[in-house]
Amino acid sequence: MQRFKKKLIFLTFGIISSVSFQTSRVNAGSFGAEIYCTMRDGGNDHESSWEAAYTYIKKQKGGIFKISPKKAAAQITEAVIRNKESFSYCIEYLNKLHPNRKLMRDLQKEEEEKIKEAQEKEQNKRRLEKELEEVNEDFSDETIERYSY
Repeated sequence: MQRFKKKLIFLTFGIISSVSFQTSRVNAGSFGAEIYCTMRDGGNDHESSWEAAYTYIKKQKGGIFKISPKKAAAQITEAVIRNKESFSYCIEYLNKLHPNRKLMRDLQKEEEEKIKEAQEKEQNKRRLEKELEEVNEDFSDETIERYSY
């Protein structure tokens, strides 16, 4: 009986804490959306609006683990979609929260290829210079002299 009471207490505590955590997360995402949308509507750029909203959501989350930017963007998007009437002016700004990931990966891959190509060119240049020095060492001044016969 004693074990059952302990399990019941832990189960009740777990349910209450998860519900309160979920509520605070929803409120943080909703107010984060309000911050983002209000700043964007006020003429601020994406970066400053996003930083303000993300900072607020991170602060409200608390705990050891911080919320990822992707998850915070999803919370803002969810809050805007759930309250379309309140945030109707903000729907046009949501695309900035979720950039084209494929395009970003392609650009990053292209940049890495350019770096790799530049490194290969530099290595080839060094190798050719070294070979040229070795070839030049094999020739003496006498053999290069054109009219010395």
